[in-house]
Amino acid sequence: MIAVGQKLPNATLYEFLDEATEGCSIGPNAFEVEKLTAGKKIVIFALPGAFTPTCSAKHVPSYVEHFDAIKAKGVDEIWCISVNDPFVMGAWGRDQKVGNKIRMLGDGSAEFTKKLGLELDLTARGLGVRSDRYAMIVEDGLVTSLDREAPGKFEVSDAASVLKKL
Repeated sequence: MIAVGQKLPNATLYEFLDEATEGCSIGPNAFEVEKLTAGKKIVIFALPGAFTPTCSAKHVPSYVEHFDAIKAKGVDEIWCISVNDPFVMGAWGRDQKVGNKIRMLGDGSAEFTKKLGLELDLTARGLGVRSDRYAMIVEDGLVTSLDREAPGKFEVSDAASVLKKL
């Protein structure tokens, strides 16, 4: 498992964009983690799945609620990562009303999640390989803080907990 002080592995994450911007078309766009994190301070939180109870009722809303306070601590971006496709992540972001506050990044094949060593095998429950629930702070691609939730818990990866570490 990745640890504090280590560089994030490079992988491709996908984001569904509702509006075209310079260099990015509408629809799913592929982004390399290494390029996205270069020179930036980023809060990354990950969770088992879009539209799931805890993730929708508590996890994402905590980051929407604390967005201004997190940004005030010098954070350039907040990412939500899940082992879902970018279409689902885009729809979930619209449902959660994240706007431009949180980048909803799909790791559909769990490439990034597996490279981090933070996968959660829920195949016995019919859910396949998912991401563990965690939060990390990354500066220029280097992990400076990492908190992984114990199974079934939601105590250390919420926005208020991350805010205390910034």
